[in-house]
Amino acid sequence: MSTMSQQSDRTTVELKPVVIPDLTIKDLLSAIPAHCHKRSALRSASYVVMDAVIIGAIYKATYFLDALLTPEHIALPHAYLYPAARFALWALYSFFVGLFATGLWVIAHECGHQAFSESKTINNAVGWVLHSALGVPYHAWRITHAKHHASTGHMTQDQVFVPKTRSELGLPAFDPSKEDLAGSSVTEEVKRELWEALGDSPIGAIYGSLRYLVGGWPAYLLLNASGQPRYPKGTNHFTPSAVMFRPDQRNQIIISNVGIMLWLSAIVMSISQWGFFEVFRVYLVPYLWVNHWLVLITFLQHTDPILPHYRASEFTFPRGALATLDRSLLGDLGSFMGWLGAFATHGISETHVAHHVSSKIPHYHAWEATDALRKRLAQNGITLQGRPGGWAEVYRVFKECKFVEDEGDIVFYKNAYGLAATKPVFVDNTASDSGIEIVDKDA
Repeated sequence: MSTMSQQSDRTTVELKPVVIPDLTIKDLLSAIPAHCHKRSALRSASYVVMDAVIIGAIYKATYFLDALLTPEHIALPHAYLYPAARFALWALYSFFVGLFATGLWVIAHECGHQAFSESKTINNAVGWVLHSALGVPYHAWRITHAKHHASTGHMTQDQVFVPKTRSELGLPAFDPSKEDLAGSSVTEEVKRELWEALGDSPIGAIYGSLRYLVGGWPAYLLLNASGQPRYPKGTNHFTPSAVMFRPDQRNQIIISNVGIMLWLSAIVMSISQWGFFEVFRVYLVPYLWVNHWLVLITFLQHTDPILPHYRASEFTFPRGALATLDRSLLGDLGSFMGWLGAFATHGISETHVAHHVSSKIPHYHAWEATDALRKRLAQNGITLQGRPGGWAEVYRVFKECKFVEDEGDIVFYKNAYGLAATKPVFVDNTASDSGIEIVDKDA
């Protein structure tokens, strides 16, 4: 929100204009160099090897250092410091292994988009192995993820991160005499009612964010949490007859389930062989970190007060593809951590808009595609680079994005007081000068 004025019984804010794209898919694709679409199985496989080698090196280094944390090798002031040092060592291990394992997750995700190689057989084989090893039902998620790409930002067709509406949350009905639909003016009475219904305390926001980061991914797969609300209760990614899947995709869902059963069997057998504690610290904690990074990255890519959501009459594929943000993962912790976040996860957070424009672009070409696309979008006054992605940003977005209105064909999130941050504007393509003329249809 740019400015805010406070009257005795009403708060009024100036909403930041956000350009609603009026571009064709040809406009977007023509901006990306043709060679960015070239896929190489060998080059893609080299990144799998690289990630595996780095994870293996971290594993070996951690065990080497763990063996040194004894009185025979290092003299510490107190005996309790030895287990504390081991805990810190293994905490660092799980963080970094989880980060680089997320890179493997990203490559498996590229397999689902057929961006790994020119061969569909290779793509699906590699994707099934990598995703199964990380507890992901490869084909089931590949199918729903493709639907997400086709309908990103669509209020009734998108598959995940679909905003809750005022009525779905059971909030007080919209009253035009006390608030405006855009969210620029709200009476103190309405603000109080909404805040009491939604809650907006720092502790509540922290708890909600942590719960979302830790449990959001399995909850989505198992319960359709944060998914498309029109799907029936009990919808999940493991039932072949689920509403998201066509009858001819049944065998693919079964193959996905076989991968998950093998994954669970491997965990159980590993626990019986090496004990729960060893499996917990070597694999399960990094696995939770992978889930955490997945939710953090994708949540911030698709959720922000500046991102529009569309109902059917205003939705187009280009608008959906551009209803996303590029963010520097861990960039809020400094330039080195920003570089590490991008390197470990193959730029999935930093090049996401280009990925939505053309999902077959492999990650090693996505940087060049992103630079070219940003230049084209700038010609229309469109900037899709969000704040750096990290825990503080999740907290901010969680507080600012509470609900959208039931009315309106283009909607933006409102906060717990019913105030929005942005409003839609349109580029006037008929302007006679060489500049960009912005049109506010509500003005």
